[in-house]
Amino acid sequence: MSAEIESVLHENRVFDPPAAFAKAARVGSMQAYTDMVARADKDYEGYWGDLAREHLTWSKPFTKVLNQDNPPFFKWFEGGELNVSANCLDRHLNSWRKNKAAIVWEGEPGDTRTLTYQELAHEVGRFANVLKGKGVTKGDRVVIYMPMVPELPIAMLACARIGATHSVVFGGFSAEALKDRILDAGAKILITADGGWRRGSAVALKVMVDDALKGCPEVSTAIVLKRTGQEVAMQEGRDVWWHDAIAGQSPKCDPVPVDPEHPLFILYTSGSTGKPKGVVHSSGGYLLGATTTMQWVFDIKDEDTYWCTADIGWVTGHSYIVYGPLACGATSVMYEGAPTTPHAGRLWEIVEKHSVNIFYTAPTAIRALVKLGDEWPHKFDLSSLRLLGTVGEPINPEAWMWYYKTIGGERCPIVDTWWQTETGMHMISPLPGATPIKPGSATLPVPGIFADVVDQEGNSLGPNQGGLLVIKRPWPSMIRNVYGDPQRYKDTYWGEFGGKYYFAGDGARKDEDGYFWIMGRVDDVINVSGHRLGTMEVESALVSHDQVAEAAVVGCPDDLKGEGIFAFVITKGDAKNDDALVKTLRDHVAKEIGPIAKPDHIKFTDALPKTRSGKIMRRLLRDIAAGRETRGDTSTLEDAGTLESLRKGE
Repeated sequence: MSAEIESVLHENRVFDPPAAFAKAARVGSMQAYTDMVARADKDYEGYWGDLAREHLTWSKPFTKVLNQDNPPFFKWFEGGELNVSANCLDRHLNSWRKNKAAIVWEGEPGDTRTLTYQELAHEVGRFANVLKGKGVTKGDRVVIYMPMVPELPIAMLACARIGATHSVVFGGFSAEALKDRILDAGAKILITADGGWRRGSAVALKVMVDDALKGCPEVSTAIVLKRTGQEVAMQEGRDVWWHDAIAGQSPKCDPVPVDPEHPLFILYTSGSTGKPKGVVHSSGGYLLGATTTMQWVFDIKDEDTYWCTADIGWVTGHSYIVYGPLACGATSVMYEGAPTTPHAGRLWEIVEKHSVNIFYTAPTAIRALVKLGDEWPHKFDLSSLRLLGTVGEPINPEAWMWYYKTIGGERCPIVDTWWQTETGMHMISPLPGATPIKPGSATLPVPGIFADVVDQEGNSLGPNQGGLLVIKRPWPSMIRNVYGDPQRYKDTYWGEFGGKYYFAGDGARKDEDGYFWIMGRVDDVINVSGHRLGTMEVESALVSHDQVAEAAVVGCPDDLKGEGIFAFVITKGDAKNDDALVKTLRDHVAKEIGPIAKPDHIKFTDALPKTRSGKIMRRLLRDIAAGRETRGDTSTLEDAGTLESLRKGE
């Protein structure tokens, strides 16, 4: 099989950083960017070592930056000690930031809470003492299964404070998925809530917990936050209310220094087989990656109010709601609920209410909001925004342009960030004060990351040749292991090129300027009559038509061509979904890309199967396109009814 993927997307628009933005930016020119890259290339260890000393507070200085004796099990900052919670809280308490808002929280029903750094530190101290009182010590694993409430980051930081390793399980997972993760992590403590608010309803979590714990006899304690007030069963001797547990606890809890390689957290991500992988992240290197990219990519300033709309159950929430922002002393907005509850302008209402300056969301959310029309963002004052970002998958150029014009008022740079659960930090992204931006391109690697596009033998490919996206050098925030399965770690991420490069399944091309264009997962490539086409490019062509709001493209069996192209299309409100539009869209794709990319099948739908983080679950669409039963876990689906509707052809 050839690794080369044909690139068919053409995008020529370029947007330079606004002069005023660049003048005040942390990295304010391409010269500054190239100087950083050159320094990293010339003295890789010195570069990262200096950053670690500058951006992190160490209780014991490190003596060696990078140990490469046992690849791919690299070790960073050997000899040092630090505490992640202290880096996120304590170092701000001796400055004016102690009374600065750390977390601004908005509940779905409209209730709000603001925690200053000092208040957050006190809450973390109390809960850390609760965990210690339950026998949790350095190295123990604690599973957290909660809605998007302030107690979630409080629990994470409390674990970090005493050296326990947390594993946040997304609140949309089923009881079976929760049980599997508790067992795999070997956790004896679970932190949860009665429920959370989503789409106007109280979603039950404790019921799921009770079901899961039937198969987890080792769990001795479940701490339950009262969020919705719904009736729950409390098992005597095991379950305790959060408010009862923290009553009378001291807000003081000394941070436990840990080795930089000490596991800060395990985050489970679904593998292609459906068997979850426990991605292990370190304390020192991970925090350095989250902190530096928070500054470079988001250009965070002390006066900014920053909002990442992700769920903390995913890595985006770990790195860019909790650890990155708090380590930088930023104000981080958290929102509990759905983006369209109680109305389709909820996100923009929150931007206006809290005067949000930096807004970071997923391309799928943007495309869904496009479908709802411009009238919703136009109802609210979005003039506080100065920077926009996208995360989760490639953003097609037309959605990028809508985001740029309608939300950003043509004044806000957009940072289109490529990274993964396993990378821990942004890897390829514009630096908004330096990088000229091309809609749909993640642009260039952040300084210190050395990426390339290669063929299956590992040879660099030329401009606009689609291939495999690899990282050529270890980096501080990289995955350290698959929990309990080091062989799976080696095989999954380092097996493709004999341990030479990190490769985690994405295809890309580099254009003549060296800009990276992410073409989606390699397993999402469609092989049409011998032509390997990336699904993202076909989707972009469809969405560039003025009657299409969103599209998802997958391969389907085709006796003649091997694979055909099956497109699921959401149209804008006034479109007439008939055979004439099918022909129009097929012709449009042929004009934009070429006849080879014309969809064989177009199915109109009102919704696509997505996770709550906004990712389209393309493997489910592949099952539908192939006419086969759904395989694998579907518990992360935002709305199970979407899948049923697609199957029935409604």
